[in-house]
Amino acid sequence: MGKFADKYFKVCPWEVVEEGFDPEYGRVSESIFSLGNEYMGVRGYFEEGYSGDKLQGSYLNGIYEENITEKSAYKGISNRGTFMVNGVDWLYTRLELDGEELDLARSKISSFKRRLDMKTGVLTREFLWYTKTGKELRVEFSRFLSMITPRLGCQRITLEPVNFSGKIAVKAGLDFSPIHETMQRSLWDCLKQGISDGVTGSLGRTKSSGQMVYAGFKIQSKQPLDYTYVEKDKLNYLGFDIALDKGKGTCFDRTAVVHAEKNTVKNPEKVWSEGSELANLYGAKKYDEVLAENRAYWNDIWNTFDVSIEGDDDNQQGIRYCIFQMHQTYHGEDSDMNIGAKGLTGEAYGGNAFWDTETYCLPFYLFNNPKAARNLLEYRYNTLPQAIERAGDLDCDGACYPIATLDGTESCTLWQHASLQFQPSTAVAYGIRHYVKITGDKAFLYEKGLEMLVQICHFLATRGQWSSRTGKFGYYGVMGPDEFQMMVNNNCYTNFMAKKTFEYTIDVLSETKAVKPEAYAQIQKKLGLDEAELDNWSRMAENMRIPLEEATGIYEQHEGYFDLPHIDIKAIPVTDFPLYHNWSYDRIYRNDMIKQPDVLMFMFLHNQDFSCQSKKVNYEFYEPRCIHESSLSPSVHSVLASELGRHREAFDFFSFATRMDLDNYNRNTREGLHTTSIAAAWVNIVYGFGGMRSDGEMLLFNPSIPAAWKSYSFRVLYRNAVLEVKVMKETIIFKTINSLETKIKIYGKDYSIGGEALEIPVPEEWRG
Repeated sequence: MGKFADKYFKVCPWEVVEEGFDPEYGRVSESIFSLGNEYMGVRGYFEEGYSGDKLQGSYLNGIYEENITEKSAYKGISNRGTFMVNGVDWLYTRLELDGEELDLARSKISSFKRRLDMKTGVLTREFLWYTKTGKELRVEFSRFLSMITPRLGCQRITLEPVNFSGKIAVKAGLDFSPIHETMQRSLWDCLKQGISDGVTGSLGRTKSSGQMVYAGFKIQSKQPLDYTYVEKDKLNYLGFDIALDKGKGTCFDRTAVVHAEKNTVKNPEKVWSEGSELANLYGAKKYDEVLAENRAYWNDIWNTFDVSIEGDDDNQQGIRYCIFQMHQTYHGEDSDMNIGAKGLTGEAYGGNAFWDTETYCLPFYLFNNPKAARNLLEYRYNTLPQAIERAGDLDCDGACYPIATLDGTESCTLWQHASLQFQPSTAVAYGIRHYVKITGDKAFLYEKGLEMLVQICHFLATRGQWSSRTGKFGYYGVMGPDEFQMMVNNNCYTNFMAKKTFEYTIDVLSETKAVKPEAYAQIQKKLGLDEAELDNWSRMAENMRIPLEEATGIYEQHEGYFDLPHIDIKAIPVTDFPLYHNWSYDRIYRNDMIKQPDVLMFMFLHNQDFSCQSKKVNYEFYEPRCIHESSLSPSVHSVLASELGRHREAFDFFSFATRMDLDNYNRNTREGLHTTSIAAAWVNIVYGFGGMRSDGEMLLFNPSIPAAWKSYSFRVLYRNAVLEVKVMKETIIFKTINSLETKIKIYGKDYSIGGEALEIPVPEEWRG
């Protein structure tokens, strides 16, 4: 792949540990030690202030700013970009001893250690500070976000003087002035600050979008504190002294509430009142009380859905880190929220959601948290009006879901992506199909899913065209998942997924007409659907152009792809990555190099539609051409490599995918975590080595085991049954831990699995 691990963090099964602080890895560590709870997220920055290089980031899901450029003279090109805005620093702290302020870029320290505990969600940082006056102070910062109370965050600061007794001056505040790095300025106006009933509060409003955020906190300490309240522009804080006794640890806690108000017409005084009420309510909670709730939350997650690997500490840590971050990023609390490509960990991609949500993230939630899976699709239903408007911008009917979005509108101002890529629309259709198949939630299908499907088909029917030469239907001037090929005709992925969308929608309409005639009549009336239109969709699906070289069985990625100049991707030096930063833009498009799987992607999504031989020849053709410049790429290759018996190759891709951020493979972890790739790492275990397939009539498993592993196990939630799969060198054990029965297929044979363990041998060809 031309990429290699940049090892820095210690390998521990349940922790991520940094021993010694290297400023060169400062931003990478900020990303790795990010915390989130779906509602808000905070990078692992130093709350005491740091004058060195940093990306101090605190984010709220759905709170964004706008960047509106001059309207293009060409129709259909978006000029409004939205991006998740860097928000209030509710961890703001300053420590001063003998007039010297703690700053790890300037202060003398030793014994630095930072630790993320995945069993509790607590991030701890400790070190020994040597002042210029000869004093030695042991400092420890701890923080976490409540997984039970979304608006609540907690901080504990512990101070232990080694060789003195005395006082240390502390400032604890709220700061709306941190810059949004890509804009190089703060994007907030501070509307109100104040202190009342022990709550220090601040209310900010974004400069363009007009959304408001209230932040408030309480300080809790065993020793009485004499506070001084200070206001400075966008910063307000409490100043106080902490008395220190030699050799004794002293701590104080902060419980902070961050309340986001997306309604831009709401009265600021009303938002202040609501925020203050929440701060009084939740701020009264003790640090240890909230920590106990978090511990119980994570204990339940790990007891039910842990992935355990015996014999590989690197990947054990890697997959647990991925699972941890997925639950932090999203767990289905609010259907007005989605999953940004960087989650809540950085500014790259602007916090926007892409087609990754339905294709890469949804499977994780389908088998771990079906409520969250439904809410992700509810988000798409809630933003259907914007998708309809976008289709109109492109001179089409129906609904075209945006390539990048925060609020349902198209946020990508690059026309070659926003106007040519239709993966989001077919991914939404695929997501509905996958969700209903796995959960059996027909109510969602009839009430909301069907409307989305019909509107997507309206779009696909009006965007496609008939060839005057071949009489085939297809899509012209498009870009598929492989973004290194622009403005192509009949991209195979686009056409195949459109065909499957037409077919599924027609089937669902037929089923609805038979079993839910009132729902069918409502859709007919609401959308003006008639039988002639359905016949037209059927004809389009039957005559869809799917480029295929019959002699070899290789699907041509798009018309003319086979004629492109070849490039040896292994000859590209690692210093050229990322290519977008080091190659001229047009150079990327002039060869057959692939950014991420395109043909192989639809073979993964609709796996049971293709023979083993078909997958084999296409994998062997396209894998050497893929540079994996997308973080989504390695996992799909690993899954297919495992299926094809290329076990060593599958393992190498798996290690890359699972530790992509921990080992900084793409040299861009500093920008934020690859959240949707993290979801794909879970897919890599369950669909790859576990051999699970969920696109057929029933779940099937063809497990394999890497040669380096002694065993591994995982669990999936399927129709209320929690199915446990434990794979060892020679045998596999299947059972449901809640004793409910479920029917699955293993190595081609049907089984009914219940609470009694079923043990079967691993065939020789599936032993890696």
